[in-house]
This record gives sequence, structure tokens and C-alpha cells, in this order.
Amino acid sequence: MITIVLAEDHRIVRQGIKALLASESDFRVVGETGDGLEAVQLIERLRPNIAVLDLMMPSLGGLEVAREAKSRSPQTRLLVLSMYSNEAYVLEALRAGALGYVIKESSSDVLVYAIREVMAGHHYLGPPLSERSLVTYLEKAGAGAHSTYETLTPREREVMKLTAEGYSSPEIADRLVLSPRTVETHRANIMRKLELRTTADLVRYAIRHGILPQE
Repeated sequence: MITIVLAEDHRIVRQGIKALLASESDFRVVGETGDGLEAVQLIERLRPNIAVLDLMMPSLGGLEVAREAKSRSPQTRLLVLSMYSNEAYVLEALRAGALGYVIKESSSDVLVYAIREVMAGHHYLGPPLSERSLVTYLEKAGAGAHSTYETLTPREREVMKLTAEGYSSPEIADRLVLSPRTVETHRANIMRKLELRTTADLVRYAIRHGILPQE
């Protein structure tokens, strides 16, 4: 039996995916959520074989969930489900530890096949990404694996994502149960580590590294 945690923030989409996976006799969805932080907690607690992660979710995006899951439940294999096919997101997903990346426009058969490939320990990129050599993606991902972004702590990454989404320090403090002063300290550390000067720089960085969707 292949156990799966499903993280997708659109309820109707999540229900559809869950029904699809339930139709496979050897698949079992053991946990589901639409929130990134809760996804990390579910993966750590349930230790599923596979985690299917939406790229963009509240609290933490799929890439951050993947990074956290990789350290908290190393045996869980990660598959990113996304509406974005541009290279930046694919590379960041691979760097974050994902074995698979599937576009939401793909057929149901592609998702099922991707889960089986990832379960077998294979990398898999669904179409149209598969039209390009997987080796090329893996080489590029490996070449940039030790980016400055990796120096950020999990909390700094949370603050960065929320800042890039336009939240103020008091709003971020309320969401993360921190003081505004602590948020400002985290923000200062982020700007220093990433060598950024303005919030606009931070937003551009977030888009370039797949933390925010590209317009």
C-alpha cells in the first residue's frame, strides 16, 4: 500500500485528486490539508510514502514544505503539483528535494504514473517538461543547490514569503505568533543574507526562485 499526504489549498481540486487516488487499489490518502504549515506537521506525524504538494499554499508554499519534509521525514518522497511550468520553479523544486513535478493541466494518468515513478525512487517530470532532458534539469539543479537562500532559517523563509506577499510586520507577527520587533529582526537578517536592499528586490528574488508565482 502506498500511503499519501495530499496538500492542495483549493478544496474542490483536493477532493478531485483524492477521489482519483482512491480509485487506485494500492493508494491510500492518509492525510490532507490546504495549509503549508499543517502539511509539514502531517508529514512529520504520519510519515507517508509520498507527499503530493501544491506549489502555492497559505503559510508555507510547496517548496518550503518540501524542504521541511526532507529533514523531518527523510523517507517520504516528494511530488510537486503546480500550474507553473517555467524552469525556475522546476529547478527550485528539485533543489528542495522533490523527485517529481507535474503540471495541473496534466491528465489523471500522468499524476498516477508520476506517483508510481517517485515511489520507485525515480525522478519524473510530466509533460510538457518531459520534452526537455531530465538530465539537463538535474544538472542545473545540482549546480545551484547551495544558493544563498539555503542559509535562511525556516522562520526567516516564512517571514520572507509573507513579506513578498505584501503583509506588514504587524500582520506577519500576528500570523506567526511573534512580536513585530522579532519580525523586523528576521527581515533584516533576510535582507543581509540575500544582499537585498528594498522590499521590491525581495519580491523579485521571491519570483525568480519560485517562492511567489510569476505574473
